Amino acid sequence: MQKYLVGGAVRDSLLGIPVKDRDWVVVGSSPKQMLDEGYLPVGADFPVFLHPQSKEEYALARTEKKIGTGYTGFSCDTSKQVTLEQDLLRRDLTINAMAQGIDGNIIDPFNGQQDLANKILRHVSDAFIEDPLRVLRVARFAARYHHLGFSIAPETLSLMQQIVANQELANLSAERVWLETAKSLEGQNGQVYISVLKEVGALDVWFPELAVLWGIPNPAKWHPEIDTGVHTLMVMQQAEKLSDKLTVRYAALVHDLGKGLTPPEKWPSHHGHEKLGINAIKTLSARLKVPNECRDLAILMSEYHSHIHRAFDLKASTILSLLNKVDVWRKPDRFKDFLIACTADARGRTHFENAKYAQADYIWQAYGAASAVDIQQIIGKGYAGAQIKQQLDQQRTAAIGQFIQNYKTKADEYSQ
Repeated sequence: MQKYLVGGAVRDSLLGIPVKDRDWVVVGSSPKQMLDEGYLPVGADFPVFLHPQSKEEYALARTEKKIGTGYTGFSCDTSKQVTLEQDLLRRDLTINAMAQGIDGNIIDPFNGQQDLANKILRHVSDAFIEDPLRVLRVARFAARYHHLGFSIAPETLSLMQQIVANQELANLSAERVWLETAKSLEGQNGQVYISVLKEVGALDVWFPELAVLWGIPNPAKWHPEIDTGVHTLMVMQQAEKLSDKLTVRYAALVHDLGKGLTPPEKWPSHHGHEKLGINAIKTLSARLKVPNECRDLAILMSEYHSHIHRAFDLKASTILSLLNKVDVWRKPDRFKDFLIACTADARGRTHFENAKYAQADYIWQAYGAASAVDIQQIIGKGYAGAQIKQQLDQQRTAAIGQFIQNYKTKADEYSQ
């Protein structure tokens, strides 16, 4: 029995990146021998075991043979005769196909170290094309290591496009597509993940509502970048700077889906795109089985982001109506995330990347003024039933109105 550290742990160690998880491959062993040594079985499709002390994963070396469609359509051979090099050959990228022996020596049969040095994401073998999940994985790695200057080898991009052309992506499960997408959104440079999927045609398969945004123009006065798809990627970048929450980053990704439904004869105007986007977000989110909290914030972002952009023009009653509709009284934290997403939208435009966005703070302060109204005092004055809601709205509207007046007075004093 020989044990080797493999995959991401070797790759990240060579890159000088902290190693989070350590996976091992075992050559020359059997399930019985692993069990006899106290390892705990966890693998359903092939033999994987947990170390009795460290709980790290140890998988028997295996080869794979394509027998069906999708990323699960493989038969595995985990016999004692399978070599380390055969196990590494089935992996996706050369930088993931390295191993390290107990003695510390690196086993690198496919020149992964050279590709690390050259910052290239390259497939190990032509068997790459057999697993459609690799399209998403390579896109995720491109995003993850974008800050280090990594790019995808042209021949690997070509194979990714071929996988899409063969309609293999449709065989993936929604859960797996969302898992790869969520990891990319939560990591660095999620916009690169989306860009790569667009380049190879994968957006058309799983994200068609998003894919159509490229080529749709916006008014140059408000969007110097013009293209809605480009704007979306810029908003993603800004959201990443402002929040590490998946909900905020997903809202940034899909906030303008309504513009994909604007009749071309009305371009570059997109009047009413806010409500148009709601069903598109629901459809995309259902297809990917997106968590409810991500979907719900994205819907709020689509429907009401223009309200926040026009915050200084809103009447007190309109602001209160907005606060009621977004359910800020029960979900203030979600409302705060909504304002962060709106800030990302405002800054996700050419020349506006570092612009101040006072509207978000303005609306938050208006909410603060309204929330100071004490409902118990209203009840204490004898109001009941529908009268309580009526009085509450009246007093909250008055409080917001007073806030607006004070805000404008201070602004006038400052300008003088």
